[in-house]
Amino acid sequence: TFFLSFRENVVPLLRTYPFARLWVAGCSTGEEVYSLAILLAEEGLADRVRIYATDINEAVLEQARLGVFPLDKMQEYTQNYLRAGGTRSFSEYYVAKYDGALFSRGLADNVVFAQHNLVSDRSFNEFHAVLCRNVLIYFGRRLQDEVHGLLHESLVTFGVLAFALRGPGDD
Repeated sequence: TFFLSFRENVVPLLRTYPFARLWVAGCSTGEEVYSLAILLAEEGLADRVRIYATDINEAVLEQARLGVFPLDKMQEYTQNYLRAGGTRSFSEYYVAKYDGALFSRGLADNVVFAQHNLVSDRSFNEFHAVLCRNVLIYFGRRLQDEVHGLLHESLVTFGVLAFALRGPGDD
């Protein structure tokens, strides 16, 4: 899985920095952000990494800030967590309330949620890793190339860019 590969290949690189910045571009409702925060906490890097989580849509950003996800998704998320090399019981990271799962507020302590348009806005920092996995599939080739350029320009030297140009199941 992506997060197992991130744990095995990117985390060792992040350990070489005294402090690292990660950008989750197009974070939507935040599932990937919380997954990343959990992974970094388990790897002892939570206090040495700031995650910038951006999206064009303020409504989904607000949902991400709240950290509440559908309770019926927790079984699927638990399986994903285990496949990603999770080291604890996934249920330790959230409480079930009001037909939803509320993730621990501490997971978002080092997360900055902000509105950003990948097509029209410019880079706003230098990052050690940029994740843009579920956005580019909605763009035509020209826009994909432009956004890829923006993401690449946002990296520090030897930074890691993780993105997808196609959707699941595409050849």
